[in-house]
Amino acid sequence: MSLQPPRDKRASLADAVSLVTDGAMVALGGGLCARLPMAMVRELIRQRRRGLHLVGSAHSIDVDLLVGAGAVRRCEESYVGFEQDLGLAPAYRRAAEQGTVEVAESCCATILAQLRAAEMGLPFLPVRGVRGSGIAGLHPEYAEITCPFTGETLVAVPALRPDVALLHAPSGDRLGNLHLDQPYVLDERFASAARMVIATVDELVPTQEVTASGVTIPGHLVAAVAEVPFGAHPSSCYPRYAYDRGHLSEYVAAAQSGPGDFGKYLAAYVEAGEESYREAIGAARLSELTAWSRSTGAWQELFA
Repeated sequence: MSLQPPRDKRASLADAVSLVTDGAMVALGGGLCARLPMAMVRELIRQRRRGLHLVGSAHSIDVDLLVGAGAVRRCEESYVGFEQDLGLAPAYRRAAEQGTVEVAESCCATILAQLRAAEMGLPFLPVRGVRGSGIAGLHPEYAEITCPFTGETLVAVPALRPDVALLHAPSGDRLGNLHLDQPYVLDERFASAARMVIATVDELVPTQEVTASGVTIPGHLVAAVAEVPFGAHPSSCYPRYAYDRGHLSEYVAAAQSGPGDFGKYLAAYVEAGEESYREAIGAARLSELTAWSRSTGAWQELFA
C-alpha cells in the first residue's frame, strides 16, 4: 500500500472562509484582545454570513463586529467586552438588550469541559462551577446528575463539537501545522473538538521552521490555511505585534454611536478586503505595533 503525500492546505482567505456556512456553530480562537481571527471575521462579513452560533471563552471586537454586522443568531461566551478602560461591547450589548441575538452566557471552565468531552468521545462531563448560578437556566441542554460514588449533585454538560474553529497563528506551514505562543486559551481544545479547522497565519514558513518552534496544532486537524499578515489586528499576536488600542477605541466609538457610524467603519475597514484594511491602518502604525511587541518581549525575557 502506497502512502499519499501530505495535502497542501494553502488557500486564499476568501476560499478558506467560504467553507463556513450560514447557521454554523463557529468557535473563535484567541481571547479578549489577543490572537483573535480578525481577518476571517472581516471576511465572514464580506461574504454576508448569517445565523452563526458563536462559542468562545472571553472575546471582544471579533464577536461585537459580527453581531453588529447581523451575522450572529446565538452567542455562547463567558464575557464580551474590551480590556483596559474601553468598557463593554456596544453592538453586543444592544443586541442582548433588544433580543436580536440569543445570549447563552457560559463560563470558560464549563466550555472547556464540554470540549474535553468531545475530544474523548464522551456524551457529557460533570461540572460543579455553574451550580446555583443563573447560567444553568440559560442552557436547557444541561442536566443535574447524582454522583454514584459520593451522592453529590453535579451538572452534566453535553459534549461541544463546533462545526468549525477559526484560529489565527503567528506562523504555520503549507500542510496546516501551526505554531502558537502561550497562552493558547482554548485553541488546542477547539482544534481537537471541532469538525473542521480553518486557520490564518501571519507568515507561512517551511515545515522545518514550524517543527523547530514547536507544532502546537498538527496539520491533520486543519482543513485550510491562509497567509494573512497582521491577520489578528487590531488584537495582538505576540511576539509579532501588540494590540492596537487606538484602533479599538475608534471601533468602540463607532459602534456606540449607532448604525450610521458603524456602517462607516465597515466601509472604511472591512468591505474592501485585507490589503485595503492594512493600507487604511497604515504601514507606520503596523510597524509601531511590531516594534512595541518586540521590545515588550525582550523586557519580559529579563524576568523569565
